[in-house]
Amino acid sequence: MTYEQAITTVEKHLQAIEYPTQAAPLYEPIAYLLALKGKKVRPALTLLACDLFHRQEEDSTPCQSAVDMALAWEIFHNFTLMHDDVMDKADMRRGQPTVHKKWDENTAILSGDAMLILAYQFVARAGEGIAGQARNDKSLQILLELFSTTATEICAGQQLDMAFESRRDVQEDEYLNMIRLKTAVLLGASLKSGAIIGGAAASDADLLYRFGENLGIAFQIQDDLLDVYGDAAVFGKKIGGDITANKKTWLLVNALNTADATLKKSLLLWLEYTGEESTKIGNVTNIYNRLGVREKALAAMEDYFQRALEALTAVNVPTERKAVLRQLAKNLMQRKN
Repeated sequence: MTYEQAITTVEKHLQAIEYPTQAAPLYEPIAYLLALKGKKVRPALTLLACDLFHRQEEDSTPCQSAVDMALAWEIFHNFTLMHDDVMDKADMRRGQPTVHKKWDENTAILSGDAMLILAYQFVARAGEGIAGQARNDKSLQILLELFSTTATEICAGQQLDMAFESRRDVQEDEYLNMIRLKTAVLLGASLKSGAIIGGAAASDADLLYRFGENLGIAFQIQDDLLDVYGDAAVFGKKIGGDITANKKTWLLVNALNTADATLKKSLLLWLEYTGEESTKIGNVTNIYNRLGVREKALAAMEDYFQRALEALTAVNVPTERKAVLRQLAKNLMQRKN
């Protein structure tokens, strides 16, 4: 299975979801959000991980379970986005009005709750549908535990992100743990669940989790870099938005922890600056440049990317079978938006 085939499969099955008609106002925002254009990396990883251990032509049942699990992750991911948009008071999502803007906040909260329940229903379908050698009496329990643990970790990551907003003493290891929880564990769990459904050995499923987790951390550091040093024409959003919002990023955390007293004082003053945005962005970026933060971030990103590749290399399947995942990882690290 190619990455493009995985995306097509996910989109096809998302469009085929049948929602209860007796509560249309509850489900219309769900269908609206799921129909918006997105990368769908997480559900694609679930399908690709399953395909790594189980070929569809051998028995289609486990792959159908992987489809259900992939949908669970995509629905859950969008549930977090729906609620995040309310918390952030965001007006746009993927170029369209956010649910709470198109409807209202109460609708976004309630429909988001329904999305979480819907995601669990797909996890249950995935666990019950596993067949052949991959199935055992604890298949559903294993998937539910993985899903629940991941969901809780993501909430913890979001809470840490909120707590960091008012702190100036966030350490690098704290920040890395926050992005691991908020972003990386979902990539790892998406892969691990697909591997479990495909019949992978526990050691290989764990290696794929580590692959996704490290890739997720590298991906977020890259996102922090693109916000400051990306090309505005292709980045898809305004350059320097994180600086304007005083958002804790790898770059800001590193700068606050490595600057001398004089430069740190200047940086803190610019963080409090409420004048022209371009002036603030330019001066904070200049401090980053003086500290070599860009180069250090690139090195950190590359370190976690290599950790990801090492974990993938260790997975006990022929190298050629892992080519799709390896290339996808490389593409993610070469993105411009």
